[in-house]
Amino acid sequence: MRCPFCGSSDTQVKDSRPAEENSAIRRRRMCLSCDARFTTFERIQLRDLVIIKANGRRERFDRDKLERSIRVALRKRSLNPDVVDRMILGIVRRLESSGESDIESSVVGEIVMEALARMDTVAYVRFASVYKNFQGANDFEEFVHELRPRKRKR
Repeated sequence: MRCPFCGSSDTQVKDSRPAEENSAIRRRRMCLSCDARFTTFERIQLRDLVIIKANGRRERFDRDKLERSIRVALRKRSLNPDVVDRMILGIVRRLESSGESDIESSVVGEIVMEALARMDTVAYVRFASVYKNFQGANDFEEFVHELRPRKRKR
């Protein structure tokens, strides 16, 4: 493992612990050249996934990119970080166990929206605004109107 500070490959593991509900290992490392400390994570990867974008471009699945987009939607929401981590892990496991190596980006977006809808309505709307490419207030209004429960007639 290369040191992210000096680039030396002479690093040493100081501590290893289970993380993400025992689905990853968190390793605390120290560079023997510059004495810097950093953390790495080792995760199980069931298969290499390729995401097929709307324009047909293909790119390797990036778990960190998925996590960043979800965390942006959840910014300033009071949710337990462990619950969010479990949700992200569940999404990744669902993608990996789908049986497909090539996955349309729209499928990933729908899975994320489904998970966010169950977790936090505000985060769901935030993510949807980017995913569905809202252009103006009317787009938000229509989307939120669809979320509201229908009033029953008595």
